[in-house]
Amino acid sequence: MLGGTVMVLSIALFIIVHEAGHYFAARATGMKATEAFIGFGPRLWSIKRGDTEYGIKAIPFGGYVRILGMNPYEEVAPEDVGRTYRDKKFWQKSVVVLSGVVLNFLMAYIILFFLLWTTGLVETTTTISAVTPEISDGTPSPAAVAGLAEGDTLLSIDGVDIESWEAAVELIAARPGSEITIEIERDGSVRELTADLAPVHPQTGEAIGFLGVGPGVEEVSIGPFRAAGSAGLLFYDLVALSVQAIGRLVSPASLVELAGVLVGDTDIPDEIRPVSPIGLAQIGSQVDRIGVESLVFILASVNIILGLFNSIPIYPLDGGHFAVALYEKVTKREADIRKLVPLAAAVIVLMLFLGVVALVLDSTNPLSL
Repeated sequence: MLGGTVMVLSIALFIIVHEAGHYFAARATGMKATEAFIGFGPRLWSIKRGDTEYGIKAIPFGGYVRILGMNPYEEVAPEDVGRTYRDKKFWQKSVVVLSGVVLNFLMAYIILFFLLWTTGLVETTTTISAVTPEISDGTPSPAAVAGLAEGDTLLSIDGVDIESWEAAVELIAARPGSEITIEIERDGSVRELTADLAPVHPQTGEAIGFLGVGPGVEEVSIGPFRAAGSAGLLFYDLVALSVQAIGRLVSPASLVELAGVLVGDTDIPDEIRPVSPIGLAQIGSQVDRIGVESLVFILASVNIILGLFNSIPIYPLDGGHFAVALYEKVTKREADIRKLVPLAAAVIVLMLFLGVVALVLDSTNPLSL
C-alpha cells in the first residue's frame, strides 16, 4: 500500500513540476498566467493569488497552466496587451512551451544518476552462469554437447582472448555453423573444448552463431562521475525504447485492438497497454516483490514518457505549440490557430480514449510485474 501511495504521489509531483516549468517560464518572460491546475474537469478546490487561480480538478489525468493569449478565441483586455503569449518573441514562446518537457527529462536523468550512484552497475562477466540444454528444434545445444558447465570462465575462442562477455558474443555470432575451439578455466585449471556452433536466424533473417550459454553478473560500485556518464547512456536507451513504445501505442492497429476493451476484451498485450493512476498504484504496491530500485527506475521511465508524449509536434501538445511558433518564425506569418482546432479536438479525444481504456484495464485486469 505504501509503495502505491509513493507511486501516485510521485506522478503527481512530476506533473506539478512540469506545469511549474510552464508557469515560472511564463512569469519570467512577462506573460500573464491566469490559471494553474492539477487535473481537468470540475474544480474541487482553488484559490486566487495575484493574477493566477491555483487549484485541483476532479479528473487526475495531468494538469495545465493557462497563459493569456494561447487560446485563439480568448479576448485580451487593453491593460494586458504586451503580456500575452502571442505578443512575445519566438525564443520566449519556445522557453515557455518546452520548459515542462525539459524538466521531465531533467528529473528522469537525476533519478537515474542517483539510482546508479547509490546502487552501482550490474555488469556481465566472462564466467558462464547457465548452459542451455536444447535449442529450438529440440536437439542438444552446442554448449551442452561440448561439455561446458556453469562456473566455467571463458578465456579464448579460436585463439582470441576474451576480455568481456560482449566480445565472446561477437565472436560466436560471426561463426554460424563453424567448429570453434574454446579455452576455459574450470576449478583452477585450463581446459580446451570444441563446439559446433548452431546457425540461428533472428528477426534480421541473417544466420548467426549460437552456443547456448549465459553470462554471470556482478554488482560494481561506481562514483559520481561514472554514474553521470552511465546515467546519460541509460537515459538515451530509455528515450529510444519509449519512442518505440509510444509509436506502438498510437498506431492504428493498436488503437483498434484497444477499442475492444470497451466491449469487454481485456486481453491486451503489455506492449500496447496504457496505464492509469490506478495501474501506477498497482505497480507501486508490488515494491516488496520488484524492489525499490525497480520502482525508482520505473519512475524515471514515466518522466521520459511524459516528456516525449508532450514533445509530439501536434497541437495542442507542448510540441505542437512549439511547431506553430517555429512556423511563424520561419514564414514570418501569424498562424491561424483556429484551423488547428479540429486537430486539437482529435488529440483530446485520443487522450480521453486512452485514459478510459487504461482505467477499464486497471480495474478489471490489474497489472502484475
